[in-house]
Amino acid sequence: MKVARPRLLVASLVVAAFVIGGFVWVMSSRDSGDGEIDAVLRDPQDVQAFPTDGLANDDVQGDPFPAAVFLDRDGNEVTSESLLGGPLVVNLWFSSCAPCAKELPAFAAVDADVDDVQFIGVNTIDSVEDMERFAGDRGVEYELLRDNYAELADGIGAVAFPITLFVDSQGMIVDQTGPLDEGELRSKVAELEAHEAST
Repeated sequence: MKVARPRLLVASLVVAAFVIGGFVWVMSSRDSGDGEIDAVLRDPQDVQAFPTDGLANDDVQGDPFPAAVFLDRDGNEVTSESLLGGPLVVNLWFSSCAPCAKELPAFAAVDADVDDVQFIGVNTIDSVEDMERFAGDRGVEYELLRDNYAELADGIGAVAFPITLFVDSQGMIVDQTGPLDEGELRSKVAELEAHEAST
Protein backbone atom coordinates (compact mmCIF):
# COMPACT_ATOMS: atom_id res chain seq x y z
CA MET A 1 0.00 0.00 0.00
CA LYS A 2 1.35 3.41 -0.93
CA VAL A 3 1.27 6.13 1.75
CA ALA A 4 1.64 9.75 0.78
CA ARG A 5 4.78 11.27 2.21
CA PRO A 6 3.04 14.35 3.68
CA ARG A 7 0.69 12.10 5.68
CA LEU A 8 3.65 10.04 6.95
CA LEU A 9 5.47 13.22 7.94
CA VAL A 10 2.43 14.57 9.80
CA ALA A 11 1.92 11.26 11.61
CA SER A 12 5.58 11.20 12.64
CA LEU A 13 5.36 14.76 13.96
CA VAL A 14 2.23 13.94 15.97
CA VAL A 15 3.90 10.92 17.58
CA ALA A 16 7.02 12.97 18.32
CA ALA A 17 4.89 15.71 19.88
CA PHE A 18 3.19 13.18 22.16
CA VAL A 19 6.53 11.69 23.24
CA ILE A 20 8.16 15.07 23.89
CA GLY A 21 5.03 16.39 25.57
CA GLY A 22 4.86 13.36 27.87
CA PHE A 23 8.53 13.75 28.80
CA VAL A 24 8.09 17.47 29.56
CA TRP A 25 4.98 16.74 31.64
CA VAL A 26 6.77 14.05 33.69
CA MET A 27 9.79 16.27 34.29
CA SER A 28 7.68 19.29 35.23
CA SER A 29 5.54 17.25 37.61
CA ARG A 30 8.71 16.00 39.32
CA ASP A 31 10.00 19.52 39.76
CA SER A 32 6.70 21.17 40.66
CA GLY A 33 6.77 20.03 44.28
CA ASP A 34 6.99 22.56 47.05
CA GLY A 35 10.29 21.21 48.32
CA GLU A 36 8.68 18.73 50.69
CA ILE A 37 10.38 15.40 51.22
CA ASP A 38 8.24 12.43 50.30
CA ALA A 39 9.66 10.07 52.93
CA VAL A 40 12.10 10.14 55.79
CA LEU A 41 13.89 7.15 57.28
CA ARG A 42 13.75 8.06 60.96
CA ASP A 43 15.48 5.01 62.36
CA PRO A 44 17.54 2.49 60.37
CA GLN A 45 16.17 -0.20 62.70
CA ASP A 46 12.77 0.37 61.10
CA VAL A 47 14.03 -1.19 57.86
CA GLN A 48 12.86 -4.78 57.51
CA ALA A 49 14.51 -7.22 55.15
CA PHE A 50 11.42 -9.41 54.99
CA PRO A 51 7.75 -8.46 54.75
CA THR A 52 5.74 -8.69 57.95
CA ASP A 53 2.30 -7.79 56.60
CA GLY A 54 1.08 -11.27 55.80
CA LEU A 55 3.62 -11.81 53.03
CA ALA A 56 6.31 -13.29 55.27
CA ASN A 57 7.39 -16.92 55.37
CA ASP A 58 5.14 -19.21 57.35
CA ASP A 59 6.37 -20.10 60.82
CA VAL A 60 7.09 -23.81 60.54
CA GLN A 61 9.16 -24.23 63.69
CA GLY A 62 7.77 -27.29 65.49
CA ASP A 63 6.29 -28.74 62.30
CA PRO A 64 7.43 -31.97 60.64
CA PHE A 65 9.76 -31.62 57.69
CA PRO A 66 7.37 -31.65 54.68
CA ALA A 67 7.10 -34.51 52.24
CA ALA A 68 8.77 -33.50 48.98
CA VAL A 69 10.53 -35.08 46.05
CA PHE A 70 13.79 -33.51 44.88
CA LEU A 71 16.10 -34.23 41.98
CA ASP A 72 19.83 -34.79 42.40
CA ARG A 73 22.46 -33.68 39.89
CA ASP A 74 21.78 -36.74 37.71
CA GLY A 75 18.01 -36.31 37.70
CA ASN A 76 17.38 -39.08 40.23
CA GLU A 77 14.51 -38.59 42.65
CA VAL A 78 15.37 -38.02 46.31
CA THR A 79 12.55 -37.95 48.85
CA SER A 80 12.62 -35.71 51.89
CA GLU A 81 11.97 -38.81 54.00
CA SER A 82 15.20 -40.41 52.74
CA LEU A 83 17.18 -37.44 54.07
CA LEU A 84 16.01 -37.98 57.64
CA GLY A 85 17.77 -40.04 60.28
CA GLY A 86 20.23 -37.46 61.53
CA PRO A 87 20.15 -33.72 62.15
CA LEU A 88 19.89 -31.59 59.00
CA VAL A 89 20.59 -28.02 57.98
CA VAL A 90 18.46 -27.41 54.89
CA ASN A 91 19.17 -24.15 53.08
CA LEU A 92 16.72 -22.96 50.40
CA TRP A 93 18.46 -20.59 48.01
CA PHE A 94 18.97 -19.55 44.38
CA SER A 95 21.76 -17.71 42.58
CA SER A 96 20.00 -14.42 41.80
CA CYS A 97 19.10 -13.95 45.48
CA ALA A 98 21.77 -11.58 46.85
CA PRO A 99 21.43 -12.61 50.53
CA CYS A 100 21.63 -16.26 49.42
CA ALA A 101 24.88 -15.63 47.59
CA LYS A 102 26.30 -13.70 50.53
CA GLU A 103 25.70 -16.49 53.05
CA LEU A 104 26.82 -19.49 50.95
CA PRO A 105 30.54 -19.17 51.88
CA ALA A 106 29.54 -19.27 55.56
CA PHE A 107 27.54 -22.44 54.97
CA ALA A 108 30.51 -23.98 53.16
CA ALA A 109 32.85 -23.08 56.04
CA VAL A 110 30.60 -24.40 58.80
CA ASP A 111 29.80 -27.59 56.87
CA ALA A 112 33.53 -28.28 56.54
CA ASP A 113 33.90 -28.08 60.35
CA VAL A 114 30.86 -30.14 61.39
CA ASP A 115 30.67 -33.92 61.20
CA ASP A 116 27.44 -34.79 62.98
CA VAL A 117 25.05 -32.53 61.05
CA GLN A 118 24.26 -32.95 57.35
CA PHE A 119 24.01 -29.82 55.21
CA ILE A 120 21.76 -29.82 52.14
CA GLY A 121 21.16 -27.02 49.66
CA VAL A 122 17.76 -26.90 47.97
CA ASN A 123 17.30 -24.77 44.87
CA THR A 124 13.98 -24.04 43.15
CA ILE A 125 15.16 -21.72 40.36
CA ASP A 126 18.53 -22.54 38.80
CA SER A 127 19.48 -25.28 36.38
CA VAL A 128 21.66 -28.05 37.80
CA GLU A 129 24.70 -26.63 36.01
CA ASP A 130 24.15 -23.07 37.26
CA MET A 131 23.34 -24.27 40.77
CA GLU A 132 26.49 -26.37 41.05
CA ARG A 133 28.76 -23.76 39.44
CA PHE A 134 27.44 -20.91 41.58
CA ALA A 135 27.62 -22.86 44.85
CA GLY A 136 30.98 -24.42 43.93
CA ASP A 137 32.46 -20.96 43.32
CA ARG A 138 31.56 -20.18 46.94
CA GLY A 139 33.17 -23.33 48.35
CA VAL A 140 30.04 -25.44 48.78
CA GLU A 141 30.73 -29.19 48.76
CA TYR A 142 27.60 -30.49 50.46
CA GLU A 143 24.70 -32.09 48.58
CA LEU A 144 22.65 -29.83 46.31
CA LEU A 145 19.13 -30.80 45.27
CA ARG A 146 16.57 -29.26 42.91
CA ASP A 147 13.05 -28.60 44.19
CA ASN A 148 11.71 -28.69 40.63
CA TYR A 149 8.05 -28.41 41.54
CA ALA A 150 8.62 -26.21 44.63
CA GLU A 151 7.21 -28.97 46.84
CA LEU A 152 9.39 -28.03 49.80
CA ALA A 153 9.03 -24.29 49.19
CA ASP A 154 5.24 -24.63 49.07
CA GLY A 155 5.23 -27.03 52.00
CA ILE A 156 6.83 -24.45 54.27
CA GLY A 157 5.07 -21.40 52.80
CA ALA A 158 8.29 -19.89 51.48
CA VAL A 159 8.10 -16.29 50.26
CA ALA A 160 11.39 -14.63 51.17
CA PHE A 161 14.75 -16.30 50.55
CA PRO A 162 17.10 -17.59 51.80
CA ILE A 163 15.43 -19.83 54.33
CA THR A 164 17.29 -22.28 56.51
CA LEU A 165 15.55 -25.11 58.34
CA PHE A 166 17.19 -26.92 61.25
CA VAL A 167 15.68 -30.40 61.35
CA ASP A 168 16.27 -32.97 64.08
CA SER A 169 16.73 -36.69 63.57
CA GLN A 170 13.02 -37.24 64.25
CA GLY A 171 12.15 -35.08 61.25
CA MET A 172 10.90 -32.08 63.21
CA ILE A 173 11.83 -28.52 62.25
CA VAL A 174 13.33 -27.18 65.47
CA ASP A 175 14.30 -23.77 64.07
CA GLN A 176 14.07 -21.67 60.92
CA THR A 177 15.89 -18.52 59.91
CA GLY A 178 16.39 -16.00 57.16
CA PRO A 179 19.91 -14.87 56.16
CA LEU A 180 22.73 -15.88 58.49
CA ASP A 181 26.34 -14.88 58.89
CA GLU A 182 28.94 -17.47 59.87
CA GLY A 183 28.75 -16.78 63.60
CA GLU A 184 24.97 -17.00 63.63
CA LEU A 185 25.05 -20.22 61.65
CA ARG A 186 27.59 -21.79 64.01
CA SER A 187 25.38 -20.83 66.95
CA LYS A 188 22.27 -22.35 65.33
CA VAL A 189 24.14 -25.56 64.50
CA ALA A 190 25.36 -25.78 68.11
CA GLU A 191 21.75 -25.39 69.28
CA LEU A 192 20.68 -28.18 66.94
CA GLU A 193 23.48 -30.42 68.27
CA ALA A 194 22.44 -29.64 71.87
CA HIS A 195 18.82 -30.44 71.01
CA GLU A 196 19.90 -33.77 69.55
CA ALA A 197 21.96 -34.61 72.61
CA SER A 198 18.99 -33.93 74.89
CA THR A 199 16.49 -36.12 73.03
